[in-house]
Amino acid sequence: MTVWDDLVGQERVSEQLAAAAKDADAQLSATADAPPPEASSMTHAWLFTGPPGSGRASVARAFAAALQCVSPDRALGGAPGCGFCDGCHTTLAGTHADVEIVRTDLLSIGVKETRELVRRAQLSPAGGRWQVIVLEDADRLTEGAGNVLLKAVEEPAPRTVWLLCAPSLEDVLPTIRSRCRHLSLRTPPVAAVADMLVRRDGIEPETAASVARATQGHIGRARRLATDERARARRATVLGLPGRVGDVGGCLRAAQELIDAAAEDAKQMAEEIDVKETEELRTALGGAQGGRMPRGTAGAMKELEDRQKRRRTRTQRDSLDLALTDLTAFYRDVLALQFGTRLALAMEGERERDLAAHLAHTTGPEATLRRIEAIAACRDALDRNVAPLLAVEAMALALRAG
Repeated sequence: MTVWDDLVGQERVSEQLAAAAKDADAQLSATADAPPPEASSMTHAWLFTGPPGSGRASVARAFAAALQCVSPDRALGGAPGCGFCDGCHTTLAGTHADVEIVRTDLLSIGVKETRELVRRAQLSPAGGRWQVIVLEDADRLTEGAGNVLLKAVEEPAPRTVWLLCAPSLEDVLPTIRSRCRHLSLRTPPVAAVADMLVRRDGIEPETAASVARATQGHIGRARRLATDERARARRATVLGLPGRVGDVGGCLRAAQELIDAAAEDAKQMAEEIDVKETEELRTALGGAQGGRMPRGTAGAMKELEDRQKRRRTRTQRDSLDLALTDLTAFYRDVLALQFGTRLALAMEGERERDLAAHLAHTTGPEATLRRIEAIAACRDALDRNVAPLLAVEAMALALRAG
């Protein structure tokens, strides 16, 4: 099993990165008698883009592992990225000394954090291969942070490799993306996602196929729906919203339910992380379990609480955006029925399919398109920091009027 095996539906990208990793290995092992290839496919900065769920971060980690691969098979002409050597294993586990994996649970990445990354990037690799910086949320760099990063990407250290991830090219500063080699990922096929859930996570084939269809190939969401009953219940609440907007009162109640579902989703995810973080910090600062903290540690604890609060806000926004994505898929299926094509099967529940069929027969395509536009307008309003409840209430009223 190699580092590329879990990259679902990204065979073309895997082949390109495997070739680059082989050229990178040749650069490190080059001698006067065996110089590196003249036409190398390896470069110092990469940008991976693709829709949510395409596995951008997984691709970046797999490439980082291949760059750090120390399998003896390489000397015999084998490709780097064996998946079992110390370099591959520690990189994929997130413990390799020369691989920095950066992700944010906040709304943005600021100048201070980016300067620390740039400082790290100037260090020589401890293991003698590559210093790899994986920035999973390059789209969240502030303008100032992007300018700080630009110089490091323009003038990299000899053995430093930047791996940036973003949803699209437009989400990255033009000056940065112009200095990166760009690889575009696709949405994985539903069948490939279902196969991965069965093979790697032990999900029942029928359930795996259902959640893969429901999430339209989004790997992370498919796994969560397959393993978390509360996530399935919240999604059912979201998909039931079109049937609850019959009058103004129903619209307002449905909007509140949608906000509450996103808040509950964010709370569940935050609780899984916050308790662990808090206990780890208390231990590091010398606090006894259940006891008072030592003097001078209140500031550190307050900083953690503030960061967790900002993360909960960001997570709630993300959960709400996913709910709106599900709503868009629902009305897309309504539109498909209205044009006489088969249901796209974004809904696994009989109740949701019956509701889609009812709307398809009682309304026209123009109304469905207006409803899809109302959801898009809600997402734009949220991007402009409009109060979430106000934005969702306006959307719900438009869904009724559509």
